Amino acid sequence: MSIALIQSPEQLQSRLKEIPQEAGVYLLRDRQDQILYIGKSKSLRNRVRSYFRNSKDLSPRIAMMVQLVYEIEFIVTDTESEALALEANLIKRHQPYYNVLLKDDKKYPYVCITWSEQYPRIFITRRRRSGELKDKYYGPYVDSHNLNRTLWIVKRLFPLRQRPKPLFKDRPCLNYNMGLCPGVCQQLITPEEYHKTMQKVAMIFQGRSRELIESLTEKMNRLAESLEFEKAGYIRDQINTIKNLGADQKVSLPDDTVSRDAIALAQDQNHTCIQLFQIRAGRLVGRLAFTADSQSESPEMILQRTLEAHYQSCDPIEIPAEIHTQLELPEVDILAAWLSQKRNRKVTISTPQRQQKAELIEMVERNAQYELNRIQQQSDRNNHALEALAEILNLPHPPHRIEGYDISHIQGSDPVASQVVFMDGLPAKQHYRHYNIKNPEVKTGHSDDFASLAEVIGRRFRKGKTGENFPDLVMIDGGKGQLSAVMAVITELGLANDLNVISLAKKREEIFLPNESEPIDADAEHPGVQLLRRLRDEAHRFAITFHRQKRSQRMQRSHLDQIPGLGHYRQKQLIAKFHSVEYVRQATAEQIAATPGIGAKLAEQIYQHFHPSY
Repeated sequence: MSIALIQSPEQLQSRLKEIPQEAGVYLLRDRQDQILYIGKSKSLRNRVRSYFRNSKDLSPRIAMMVQLVYEIEFIVTDTESEALALEANLIKRHQPYYNVLLKDDKKYPYVCITWSEQYPRIFITRRRRSGELKDKYYGPYVDSHNLNRTLWIVKRLFPLRQRPKPLFKDRPCLNYNMGLCPGVCQQLITPEEYHKTMQKVAMIFQGRSRELIESLTEKMNRLAESLEFEKAGYIRDQINTIKNLGADQKVSLPDDTVSRDAIALAQDQNHTCIQLFQIRAGRLVGRLAFTADSQSESPEMILQRTLEAHYQSCDPIEIPAEIHTQLELPEVDILAAWLSQKRNRKVTISTPQRQQKAELIEMVERNAQYELNRIQQQSDRNNHALEALAEILNLPHPPHRIEGYDISHIQGSDPVASQVVFMDGLPAKQHYRHYNIKNPEVKTGHSDDFASLAEVIGRRFRKGKTGENFPDLVMIDGGKGQLSAVMAVITELGLANDLNVISLAKKREEIFLPNESEPIDADAEHPGVQLLRRLRDEAHRFAITFHRQKRSQRMQRSHLDQIPGLGHYRQKQLIAKFHSVEYVRQATAEQIAATPGIGAKLAEQIYQHFHPSY
């Protein structure tokens, strides 16, 4: 049986000798052959060897990773910039756990343009997904108010798709009549023409407003020469609106024709806050924010990795001519060469020490420090709430992982449950879970929250899971009855001494403990109680959302269930094509027959079901 390389010096030395002293990319794999980390170096052997020399020189995170390395792979490249480009592509494809330096912070919004769709949408989101490689994300933006205002103006400046799904099947909605949408639901505009409009919108979020204004001005002049004054006036209004978008964001620099980015950070022992200012034609067009673990890398390397990750997802035209950094980057030449190659023009990276460019860096650093102060205050409040909660519940230490459970139904119909998780006082949505209630006694007209909660807790803890997934505290939404039903299951599983379980009643925000007839004497505004209320409200929201989704699906299927020969799979195909039962009702037999898996005979039966007089 193979062992980790760190535990077999002979095998490690043999493997290191096989690695060449050339530029390239290395991949560290674990026991299951999963990629732990992808890195680059101008000397592969020296870089990989440095991981195994002295663990004291490594961050705790990287030292832990080294213990898991079972195999080392490498890819040799001709140049260091090629190694950087290859590393970026491999990281994007494989997303190794130990390469995740920048956190996906839900506080900051992104702008997404869904280029993967025939008629792309544009919207603001706080979750950057990578399901479709063609979709583009811009951000994260610090000023969400200004971002919402900008998008609102953009959607009235350019006729864009306003809805994710059509409102009507056979006609456009009111947005088309108001000139806000070009009628994409009825394909009243070709995808090619619509893409041209969306490309203009993208230029605004790429910081290329000046280029867009020049392009629109040229078009306006052509229309005026052709005596098409109404169209020329419309474009004139567009130009004026775009100019006003950033009118109050002037940054004084000696050469306002050069595009430049400035990056700086502020950090404490645990948190690193990075700010990147995008300055185009002397205007601050974007202020992006990132967070990282302070123990993951040195400050210089964190800045380097931030720039690599940011520009890897940028189009070449979005890369500025100048990049100013707070600290001197450890591999500045490699990064500059890679960006110059990607942009097809020279990119200069410098660490200014005096005059206005240094003042710009100081301003960026000051903004990063403000953000760090805000995170520290939030962390202090969470720590205080956790300590206060441990005190009133008589816990040995503040709870690291808290799980909250709630039930949702309407008189027993479509019963579901939610499990939400708070880690260190903050929602950890990757650990949320839904449950469908399987108890046959819980049905329409007969609800049983006690039995439903007992079922969910039994399913969650039946295997007696321990370790990092084992909660320090379990909170049940309800009173003494719900708590007693849950404790009966936990006692049966032999976990009564291992789990701390409480319930929180809605009416008076009362906390009940097992085997106690009276609630804990605690003020509803106590920091610990407020934390439990946030957990309870999140569990309630999550349960209701899932219940509504399940009920909506059932109501859609209820009409289709009555049609002979139309099974669950074909129902899904119909809904996927027509989006709702009402659209299926309005469709002709020929349109229904065009659905995958549904032939002419079944399509006729479906049509007759909705049109019995036929």
